[in-house]
Amino acid sequence: MTRLFLVRHGPTHAKSMVGWSDLPADLSDTAQIARLSAYLPSDAVVVSSDLSRAVDTAHAIQGDGHTRLPHHPDLREIHFGAWELRTWAEIDAEDPDHIRAYWETPGDVRPPGGESWNEVCARANRTIDELIQAYSGRNLIVVAHFGMILTQVQRAEQLTAEEAFSHRIDNLSVTEITRLAEGWETGRINHLP
Repeated sequence: MTRLFLVRHGPTHAKSMVGWSDLPADLSDTAQIARLSAYLPSDAVVVSSDLSRAVDTAHAIQGDGHTRLPHHPDLREIHFGAWELRTWAEIDAEDPDHIRAYWETPGDVRPPGGESWNEVCARANRTIDELIQAYSGRNLIVVAHFGMILTQVQRAEQLTAEEAFSHRIDNLSVTEITRLAEGWETGRINHLP
């Protein structure tokens, strides 16, 4: 049994699509960070995406008791390509059918120069599987992003992509998923300690 504690990074306050852009996290809510840190298991191994908003959040919550793994680029957010740092309204004005298809029927549709939902899932699933294999039986804190966390909720609950997107994943929340010998078990989703 390996328990995953999937933590979404602190807020960026961006009002646009933020994927691979390296925007910093606002970690000024020290009370929420302290509650999150206290909630997470003290014996866990910590890994984060290599984007600074995840790296800095992991640093803020890890304390002294955690083993820290190198930052992992395959734990990044969705790659939005040409839509990066643009608002829905801007993209909708130019290509409404494309952006609606991407969000309303996620799967193989990809933003120009970006990646599809199915590609995000394949990348995240492979990386999480490697971590579970390497740290089998341990608690893993994975500090990452909205999309990456949803890929694991989708997989664990055997949801469609549309069903997965109905979940809310707030900044500084934790989603708990356990990998058992016989499959997946979900615990709390989007828990704000």
